[in-house]
Amino acid sequence: MATGKYTRVDNRRSSASSYCSTVTIVVFVALCLVGVWMMTSSSVVPVQNVDVPQEKKSELNEQDNNKVDVKEQVSDNNEGTTRQFEDNPGDLPEDATKGDSRDGATQVEEKVEGKSEEKTEEKFVEKTEDTPEEKTEEKNEEKSEDGSKTETEDGVSKTEDLDSKVENGESNQEDGEKKSDGTENDNEKKSDSSDDDKKSDETKDTENVNGQIEEKVDLTDTKESDGEKKENGQAKNQSSNEVFPSVAQSELLNETATQNGSWSTQSTESKNEKEAQLSSNQQTSYNWKLCNSTAGPDFIPCLDNLQAIKSLHSTKHYEHRERHCPEEAPTCLLPVPEGYRRSIEWPKSREKIWYYNVPHTKLAQVKGHQNWVKVTGEYLTFPGGGTQFKRGALHYIDFIQESVPDIAWGKRSRVILDVGCGVASFGGYLFDRDVLAMSFAPKDEHEAQVQFALERGIPAISAVMGTKRLPFPGKVFDVVHCARCRVPWHIEGGKLLLELNRVLRPGGFFVWSATPVYQKLADDVQIWNAMKELTKALCWELVSINKDTINGVGAAIYRKPTSNECYEKRSQSDPPICANTDDPNAAWNVPLQACLHKVPVDAKERGSEWPEQWPSRLDKTPYWLLSSQVGVYGKPAPEDFTADYEHWKRVVTKSYLNGMGINWSSVRNVMDMRAVYGGFAAALKDLKIWVMNVVSVDSPDTLPIIYERGLFGIYHDWCESFSTYPRSYDLLHADHLFSKLKKRCNLVAVVAEVDRILRPEGKLIVRDDVETINELENMVKSMQWEVRMTYSKDKEGLLCVQKSLWRPKESETLKYAIA
Repeated sequence: MATGKYTRVDNRRSSASSYCSTVTIVVFVALCLVGVWMMTSSSVVPVQNVDVPQEKKSELNEQDNNKVDVKEQVSDNNEGTTRQFEDNPGDLPEDATKGDSRDGATQVEEKVEGKSEEKTEEKFVEKTEDTPEEKTEEKNEEKSEDGSKTETEDGVSKTEDLDSKVENGESNQEDGEKKSDGTENDNEKKSDSSDDDKKSDETKDTENVNGQIEEKVDLTDTKESDGEKKENGQAKNQSSNEVFPSVAQSELLNETATQNGSWSTQSTESKNEKEAQLSSNQQTSYNWKLCNSTAGPDFIPCLDNLQAIKSLHSTKHYEHRERHCPEEAPTCLLPVPEGYRRSIEWPKSREKIWYYNVPHTKLAQVKGHQNWVKVTGEYLTFPGGGTQFKRGALHYIDFIQESVPDIAWGKRSRVILDVGCGVASFGGYLFDRDVLAMSFAPKDEHEAQVQFALERGIPAISAVMGTKRLPFPGKVFDVVHCARCRVPWHIEGGKLLLELNRVLRPGGFFVWSATPVYQKLADDVQIWNAMKELTKALCWELVSINKDTINGVGAAIYRKPTSNECYEKRSQSDPPICANTDDPNAAWNVPLQACLHKVPVDAKERGSEWPEQWPSRLDKTPYWLLSSQVGVYGKPAPEDFTADYEHWKRVVTKSYLNGMGINWSSVRNVMDMRAVYGGFAAALKDLKIWVMNVVSVDSPDTLPIIYERGLFGIYHDWCESFSTYPRSYDLLHADHLFSKLKKRCNLVAVVAEVDRILRPEGKLIVRDDVETINELENMVKSMQWEVRMTYSKDKEGLLCVQKSLWRPKESETLKYAIA
């Protein structure tokens, strides 16, 4: 091919004078044809504005570089006429035809080398006021002159090399020469062929630019009539150097915008992409270290910041159990407990776990007699008991429903909050009643209680009722439960009970199983009397006080009002009604206030009605999502909600469940790190798993929607560590999260946090842009994770990886976490 190229250059130089005469003839013929067409045609297409610049460009190129592209000129003239006026190379001398073909290939090469990104951008700006037809001419020029183009290969969007483009252009020209030499009047045959054949040929010639075509078509504003599209498409198809498939051509001709508008120029996009690639390529290796802290393998950065805890002025309100995140999130990896083994699968894990996975025995010594946990050989076993249900959780669960049948576990009551959960046996056995329990307890002297729960496959977080609101929206829990949870509800104006009132759904129940309910000791009586006054002030109705004779305990069950009538009739406004400016959904690092939030009464307001019974509420669009609201993805909110659910059902069914090689029977604890509407969790409803839906604090607040459909979740800032123990989750899912986080967080620290909360052999599924996917893949490979699958298409990527047991040998001491 190289020899042929230089031969064409030599021929061109030796016959320059012949080409000049050829140019004159061609221009004259073209002008004549245009004149005839204008006199005979009933409609005028403004192509002369395009022909003149093309002619001038050819003359300038001839003067400056002694290069003439006759074939391109003939083609451009043909673009301004219909097929019946198509020029025929048979009218020209044979040597002129051959010379044109050779010059066409050479000029493509030299134009590619000579054009810069700045010139492309300049041309785009200068032509913003041209007609649609002129803009289309311009786009074809840019495509042939630009230094690079995008191709789609095996679903991966790639940038084609400059030299490859030039070689492809020459190859196409040479193919044209061979066809011309082998047959007579080649163009006459083309004009006689059908439009379908022509479109097919164009498509074959331009397979390599499909990616770029699709990108252009996305910006198209279709306003032209079908007749105009067809006519303009035929005009463009006359070009001998065909660049676009006919369908994409007609779509491009629909572009009518006269300004850049919301879209950046190609040169700007290309420049940004190159800079992004350079920045992403700057770090390809990572020097991971092992975290050295007092907590060792159980380190929770925001709860084990001992330096911050020591500097607290008071611990009266459990401030030392609240989150105190370090200024910089750690980038080191945690050690794995010696003897760690793959977790036992659900449901066996509810009864027993491997001792060496959570090697703590203190709780067994303190609470063993209450059937919390026991040490049995190489296992820690859980008889299913608790402080208030020594004889088992299932009986206790049934006792509550018998006391108040309206609770209706798994139908009316689907999502509950278990305060001071211990090892979460209550929540663990509620799965048998189709109920999800968000269990929480502090990281305190009840050693590893939440860690036990998570290892058993029961949802739980480390949290405390202290000085700040819980990380949940208002009015979302169907039931709140406290069994000897050791929370002083009655003190300081009932501030902590008012926090439960905030998160409890109107008409929801508060189940309080504690000694003041059924014992007559002096302290118990005092607390009971205080609670009677407080719950009356909150307008909570005491619907039941029953005693469980088997477990020897009692429970008081209250119901939150569904209207504001009681609030308005109170003789004293104590606690006071919260100000109208107080948002009950604001929950991230918001201090507690001793005020009462009103019940919503507007029929279109969330909380004014009880959700559909489970499982109908999972699929049903919440009644308070209005078409006037714009959803996260830009559609009216109800349509957005439905489209999201349909999307995730397709993805989960066709890809996640069957296409990734994941053994879902070994998956129990799942987290959706960017949940939006909870569609991912909803699509997994038939599996024996639970999903912690996380809504980032800098994302649209869709967490109430997730609760409304009978799922649960939490607010979180991923620039900080999550309030959970290490090795808590079997699978993490992140949909377009990391690309957003790296704009404001240290991505290495986020990946280290992912490593912390994911179990060895756990899976991470990431959907994001290709640049972020590549960056993450490099990171996890440096931690010796196994890449199970990668896939990309149209600059979007999918990554599935599996965490390994590998740990670095070099360590890093975290001074703030050393006692």
